[in-house]
Amino acid sequence: MGTRLGERVKQTQKNLRMQALVTVFDEFDGQIMQLDEEKRGEKYRKMSGNPFSFFRGSAYLFYFDATREWLPYHTRPDRPTWIQGDLHFENFGAFHNGKGALVFDVNDFDEGYLGSYLYDLMRMSVSIALVCRLKGFPVSDQTDAITAYLKAYHKQIRRFARGKEDPASFVLTEENTEGQIRKLLKKLEKKKKHHFLEKVTALLEGTRQFSPSDEIQPASPEERELLLSAWPAYIDSLEDPDRETATYYRIKDIAVKHGSGTASIGLDRFYALIEGGTEAHGMDDIVLEVKEVRVPIPAYFMPYNELFWDHYSHQGKRVIMTQRAMHHEADPFLGYLTLEEREFYVRERSPYKKRLKLESIERMEDLVTVLGYMGQITAKLHARADADIENGVLSYHSEQEILSAMGEDLDAFCATISQWALSYANQVEQDFELFTQWMERR
Repeated sequence: MGTRLGERVKQTQKNLRMQALVTVFDEFDGQIMQLDEEKRGEKYRKMSGNPFSFFRGSAYLFYFDATREWLPYHTRPDRPTWIQGDLHFENFGAFHNGKGALVFDVNDFDEGYLGSYLYDLMRMSVSIALVCRLKGFPVSDQTDAITAYLKAYHKQIRRFARGKEDPASFVLTEENTEGQIRKLLKKLEKKKKHHFLEKVTALLEGTRQFSPSDEIQPASPEERELLLSAWPAYIDSLEDPDRETATYYRIKDIAVKHGSGTASIGLDRFYALIEGGTEAHGMDDIVLEVKEVRVPIPAYFMPYNELFWDHYSHQGKRVIMTQRAMHHEADPFLGYLTLEEREFYVRERSPYKKRLKLESIERMEDLVTVLGYMGQITAKLHARADADIENGVLSYHSEQEILSAMGEDLDAFCATISQWALSYANQVEQDFELFTQWMERR
């Protein structure tokens, strides 16, 4: 009798969690994103690779759960931080910044919003646990890895709060990194400037055009006209539109981009090839990415901030301002436009871009070194996007608020967050099993 009742309890728990998963998926992917069955299937197939892939593609589920948890380390509701909003291990990478320097930093800002700094740390900590499990590291190593990240974050936040370093100029380069990050930057240094341009374009009848492929398709005449008509609005949105002539931004060709990301499925994305300079054979042409963006997922779960929405009601503007706020020497091509009431942001598709591959991390000490740098970068994002930036929405210094919220007992803070993250990573693995069962029945 007891065994049957126990099984019934367990099955009821699974049924209730399955209902929660399906409700959240239907609300965000069905109602908000309005993905058709084909797009939903494409997204869910990407998420079905492993628990980490599932976690990456279901940020809405994370916030649905995490915002219902009580933890003692949140900042005051009236002192939010400008958060990245979708922080996980694979949203860090190496690339050229706006001044041409090779840096290691965060490279995705689509979910930027105002909220407690702790949600970035919680999401990142769960991703660390899941990455460790993919690598086969035991629970003790998972705890050590999360703790290393959190301690590096705290140390850097404290340095900013005490004025020992300036978040407005803090940057990680080959000169001040080591291990896998330095190797990544050195590899990127060897990349040829024209590699990406030659990969996606060809010289046809004396001018460069996009080369069709599985990922890049010619834009329709209607799409071309739509983007061309909105292009002056993009030029007006640039931070310093007078630095180059109008000819510099002249569009030479337009393509539709397919096959990127998981959370971005269902959002339109274009490549625009602009003139750039006057180098022969168009070798100084520049590829810009024009990406559709929606309301950030954290906004559905965080306290509503009227000031933020007054400043950044255009979602493209919100994304580029998040990047400008968080990056030292941000991409000079950052801008935004509207196409048929849909909002887009524009950025350069950098020819210098490389992500750290999980396969390159074999030893625990290598991972700890990498996470130390990721902790520093996270602190920089939070400390920079506040009163330090011009025309921002925060009148105070976030690092002061965060340091106070973390408290005096760093060991207790790290233990609390790491144990929560390990517990939630277990939940992600259970959810992944339910998700795959649901996928089989769809």
